[in-house]
Formats: sequence, structure tokens, C-alpha cells
Amino acid sequence: MAAGTSRQIVLGRHDELKKRQRMVIDVDGTGIGVYFVGEEVRAYLNICPHMGGPVCQGKIMPRTLELVADNGKSLGLGFSKEQLHIVCPWHGFEFDMLTGRHPIDKNVGLTPIPVQVSNGDVVLTVREPRP
Repeated sequence: MAAGTSRQIVLGRHDELKKRQRMVIDVDGTGIGVYFVGEEVRAYLNICPHMGGPVCQGKIMPRTLELVADNGKSLGLGFSKEQLHIVCPWHGFEFDMLTGRHPIDKNVGLTPIPVQVSNGDVVLTVREPRP
């Protein structure tokens, strides 16, 4: 393949892979995390934008929220019932599994890798390395 082109990699059947919730793979020396949230599939480069940590190898957990009473008093911490986060194992930076965005600073996020479900297969599109 010529430099700068891309190729597709079939990872397997979606109905089987989604049971895993996550998989971290190596494509030509580049780590990629693939996430399954219900029927949705997302893929991100396994590099945290904070300090370059292996973000996709971190925990998956509900977004941590501060619970606040109507009078503004803190009721302590709780967890979102809707949002799952990827938590970088190096420094705890969190990213939304579906968007790859940091929950506070929308300018900070994971690098997405194109992924789709095609004819029941999970297919990544990766760029060929330049020589």
C-alpha cells in the first residue's frame, strides 16, 4: 500500500466481541482500544493526552459526580447511571467511552480511530505508516 493510505482490519463478529466491553489490540506497533457500549462501538489510540499513559488499559467505570441538594449543599459523591468513563491508569484522567472527551475540558480528548460494524463484523480503518 502506498504511504498515507489506509486499510481495514476485521476484528471479528460484533455479537461476540461486544460481550467483552473492551479490547486493546496492537496494529503494527500502535495500541488501539476498542470499546463496546450496548450496540455502539468506539476505538481510540491507546495514548492519554495528559502524559502519554496507556489510557485504554485503565478501568471502565461510571462517571463520578458530586451530588448536590436543592439548597446547594454537597451530598457527597455518586455515580452516573448513563455515562461510562475510561480512567487512565497513570493519573486518573477520565474520558467518556462514547465521545472520548474529558468531562470538564471539552478541548481534551482521546484520538479516535475509525471503526464500524459492517455485515455484522467490527472493522477498524487504520492508516498505513509512512516510510
